[in-house]
Amino acid sequence: MGEIVGAALVSHVPTLMLSEEIRRSLNDGEDTTLFAGLHQLRADKLAPLAPDTVVVIDTHWYTTTEHIVASHDQRSGLYTSEELPRGMRQVPYDIRGDRQLADAWAATANDRDDSWIGAIDDPHLPIHYPTINLLPFLQGPVESASRWVSASICQTADADDFLLFGQLLAEAVAQVDRRVVVLASGGLSHRFWPLKEFRDHEGADPDLHIRTPEACAADRKMIAMMLAGDHAGVLEFTPEFKQHGPEGRFGHYLTMIGALGGAACEATGTQFGEYEAVAGTGQAHIWFDL
Repeated sequence: MGEIVGAALVSHVPTLMLSEEIRRSLNDGEDTTLFAGLHQLRADKLAPLAPDTVVVIDTHWYTTTEHIVASHDQRSGLYTSEELPRGMRQVPYDIRGDRQLADAWAATANDRDDSWIGAIDDPHLPIHYPTINLLPFLQGPVESASRWVSASICQTADADDFLLFGQLLAEAVAQVDRRVVVLASGGLSHRFWPLKEFRDHEGADPDLHIRTPEACAADRKMIAMMLAGDHAGVLEFTPEFKQHGPEGRFGHYLTMIGALGGAACEATGTQFGEYEAVAGTGQAHIWFDL
């Protein structure tokens, strides 16, 4: 019987893929702590666990009529972002998938009328940078790396749907012989600066560069509750938090916490790197020990 052995809210921001020189040039000579934070998260938490499979809830992969899980045995190629092709172009990736877990996850919804999950292995299915950008930091050597499975954000889903999607992931994991880590790949508040102001706000200081002071305060409140293991409080605050446009409809966190037991989860968080602004959005890495 399998189990979920760890989980994290992780940022996938494009600046992670830039050179140190460029990262520092955007931030008054300082490097983003998110870069070193991901490396430290792997060293301290992910690598020692050596999970069989990593499940990534990908906030750039939007689906409409159902949740989708990538069920490929292998995905490899070169990735160029349609959003930011100057900064993320021809990035190589090589990912071993987990068809058994993906199929099991989809099958948990087969006899339900309140959730729909598809497992798709089409070789032309696009891949997105909330998955790709984590690989250089968290994947490790390909020959010994964990399997990686990406899951979508259903844009017609509400909070209860995401929580159920996560609950069904936990049921699927229990059915297969896997030790699984769940990564909620996305940010907190997620509103960008207008184009004419954008280049004045590329620094990391949240007090200067988060889109609004109210969003900054809401992000900090969310982070404090996550670190304290008050996931019931996070869920209670989520409807109010949505006015700040959380990335991916906050489906990445909601799916992750659904897999960990929802409001009953009391897993405390460990933060790697600081809470930072990226182009107006709120970003943090928070690991949850189980």
